[in-house]
Amino acid sequence: MNSHDVDYRILGHDIQVLEIELDPGESVIAEAGTMVYMEEAIAWDTRMGDGSEPDQGFFGKLMQAGTRLITGESLFMTHFTHAGRHGKAHVGFSAPYPGTIMPLDLRTMPQGLIVQKDGFLAAARGTKLSIHFNQRLGSGFFGGEGFILQKLTGDGKAFIHAGGTVIERQLHNEVLRVDTGCVVAFEPSIDFSVARAGNLKSMIFGGEGLMLATLRGTGRVWLQSMPVKKLIQALMPNGANARKESGSVLGNFVGNILDE
Repeated sequence: MNSHDVDYRILGHDIQVLEIELDPGESVIAEAGTMVYMEEAIAWDTRMGDGSEPDQGFFGKLMQAGTRLITGESLFMTHFTHAGRHGKAHVGFSAPYPGTIMPLDLRTMPQGLIVQKDGFLAAARGTKLSIHFNQRLGSGFFGGEGFILQKLTGDGKAFIHAGGTVIERQLHNEVLRVDTGCVVAFEPSIDFSVARAGNLKSMIFGGEGLMLATLRGTGRVWLQSMPVKKLIQALMPNGANARKESGSVLGNFVGNILDE
């Protein structure tokens, strides 16, 4: 096993905290700014790269870090290590917005896991994070999500954050249509594409956006009920709820015209 074998527990319900328990010499990597607390024996360091290739040279680390900038993440990652000689030490992490933390065992996913660009929270050291480009350009140009993703590979534990409630679906050569922002992660065996959301009337007044994500194939899919984009829109003074109320009369009127 190349990844460190870390223990963990998840605290709370709506705004959860991930607590990692480390033995001497064990390490965990996390997104910059997600640490909540750490005990005295924990030493931390900010580095370029995920540490999965310790013999990698400077330019290799720079290239790896540069790909993270494309996904909108920080150039650096934070490494937390139990620097003591005995006992256990703990470090806690929290995601930047309310939701659910999903523990995943990458040993059960030999082909890795595809994750939305802001879904990664932390992982045992040895986990490799790389960029994943969706081959379907329309997924990025029209869907607004899913063109630039992250891929996690390794044989240890990884922790993903999702907004709201998490729904895990197992597809058996099936098709699932989803709001583009609600896709958190999926196995590489799943084909991801974006298609038009119904007819012209549905696209304009349906409230579901112009496009929908289509997940097709056999494998596992993880969905989130409240993407951060929808949360921000709902909290804005003139957000989605206000637009629904003010646009209902106009929507019904124009919708009736389109039906004629």
